[in-house]
Amino acid sequence: KWRDNKLALFVDGAVVLALVGMVLYIIFFEDALYARGVTFNVADWIVASVGVLLSLELIRRTSGWFIPFLIVVALTYVVLWGEWLGGMFNFPGLTVETLLYRSFFSTDGMFGSISRISWSFVFMFILFGAFLVKSGAGDFIINLSRSLASKMIGGPGFVAVLGSGLMGSVSGSSVANTVSTGVITIPLMRKAGFPARFAAGVEAAASTGGQLMPPVMGAGAFIMASYTQVSYVTIIGVAAIPALLYFLSVGFFVRVEAKRSRVIATESDNDINISEVLKEGWHHIVPLGVLVTLLIQGFTPTYAAGISILAVIGASFLSKKHRMGPADVLDAMSQGAKNMSTTAVLLVGIGLVVNVISTTGVGNTFSLLITDWAGGSLFFTIILVAVASLILGMGLPVTAAYIVLATLSAPALFNLIAESQLLDMMASGNLPETASAIFMLVDPSVLPALAQGMPMEQAEALLAQVPNDFKNMLMDQALGAQTVAMILVTAHMIIFWLSQDSNVTPPVCLTAFAAAAIAKTPPMLTGMTAWKLAKGLYIIPLLMAYTPLIGGDTDTLMRLTFFGVFGVYATVAAMEGYMEDTLSLVPRLAALAAGGLMLWPNLDIWWQLAGLGLFIGLFMMGRKSYQKTL
Repeated sequence: KWRDNKLALFVDGAVVLALVGMVLYIIFFEDALYARGVTFNVADWIVASVGVLLSLELIRRTSGWFIPFLIVVALTYVVLWGEWLGGMFNFPGLTVETLLYRSFFSTDGMFGSISRISWSFVFMFILFGAFLVKSGAGDFIINLSRSLASKMIGGPGFVAVLGSGLMGSVSGSSVANTVSTGVITIPLMRKAGFPARFAAGVEAAASTGGQLMPPVMGAGAFIMASYTQVSYVTIIGVAAIPALLYFLSVGFFVRVEAKRSRVIATESDNDINISEVLKEGWHHIVPLGVLVTLLIQGFTPTYAAGISILAVIGASFLSKKHRMGPADVLDAMSQGAKNMSTTAVLLVGIGLVVNVISTTGVGNTFSLLITDWAGGSLFFTIILVAVASLILGMGLPVTAAYIVLATLSAPALFNLIAESQLLDMMASGNLPETASAIFMLVDPSVLPALAQGMPMEQAEALLAQVPNDFKNMLMDQALGAQTVAMILVTAHMIIFWLSQDSNVTPPVCLTAFAAAAIAKTPPMLTGMTAWKLAKGLYIIPLLMAYTPLIGGDTDTLMRLTFFGVFGVYATVAAMEGYMEDTLSLVPRLAALAAGGLMLWPNLDIWWQLAGLGLFIGLFMMGRKSYQKTL
């Protein structure tokens, strides 16, 4: 055993020295490489090869074997077996020297835009979260959630939903969220009367929403901003309403189960007073207020997070229990660095895969394949992306799965959503004159019909005749740059949401497994329960795709949110067969119809109001029936 430890220490020391040497080589000898005309000498070969191998080893240590295997497959495709494939995936191949240069020395590989997000934005926010936790903000969030939700029906379940949402807004990690809040909320839910497996499923589903809740959203918001060139502040702004709908969807499952299981409030929660909680912990809100204010004022995310860390330290001195001295500051810095290490090496390694995708053009090819397989249907395209995300999620963390999927399928989703809106404008005769002029290249005789509107079939046939080189120009002219940007964000947000499903979907559902360990329930069955409770991961992306839930005007967003809340509740009731009381077959179908009327895109408001009226009728009938059983 002593020899094994000594050998491990020697290997780790060698890895550290190699990493340091690699960085120093880039600093002092990279210019010489360019002076030679980007021709490798022996040292370049050794350093670049060792750099790639070290990235594989560090990812293997932190995330397992799957990602290194994926990277090896991608790299060998470029230099070895890509030329053996036929059809659109045939790639003539690059030399190993070119591959190593692009992977290690260029700004497109290991140290490209993906890894720059890691050290510039993500690290500061993970460090900010570590400082908040060290200052006692985690206890404050749990106590605040318990004081706010304890008096509600199914209060302990809502504590899990609210606590996980608040904790996720600063941690951005679903598994860490489950472990930190679940040790409190799961026993609390079981004590109140929730079934053990349901309690674990609620915690897993709610914690999964941690990566959907602004302002942190894991690394997703920063990567999305880099891909779309839309500001980080805009990304987290448009993500807020969908995240709210998701947490409400989990909350509706909690309410249904609470009524069905006759859950009561726990005595310990009744003793928690919100005024006392705020009196003791109000200062924890100050750093979050500083962060949001600085972001709104236009400061960069890195600068805003740095100032907010100082605000955490300053605000801690307003507390009697968690004043952060030098030792606490160093411990928070150490914990933040540890939390960041997995994400950092992951993003460096995934940069290799993204570089291969962009170099070979596989991304565009895959997007065309998705469109072809789905027959041009947006709905079936989303289903294909969901299936792909689940398969990738079996081996990749959700951030890596999002990066790969976004690179491969975001263009296809973007084109389908944009073309759908463009076709609606053509059919209704609302196409701007500047956009109509582009159709002169296709058929000048259609201009009068475009001004008056045309059947959808004719509009589709006409749009199909527009050369691909002019379609982007047509979209910009017809939809406007702002709308096009929001459609691009929508495509990425859909993929980002769908990439979360592996957290709660068997066979690989890490958050459900973590919750099952706390609740002592069967992991796979807990995963099935969590998957059911996280149905918002599929419903809300469909709303994003077919409605302006991302980037709509204020009136539209208010209408979508209002009917979305009740529509999701009706859908949950139909799935569970329970709304205030048990639903028989006909009322259950009526609840499903009510949810469909309120959630269906582009329906007249009178149809939505009819759905709302049907929902209210079912709710009141169930409430009256439930009271008779008391």
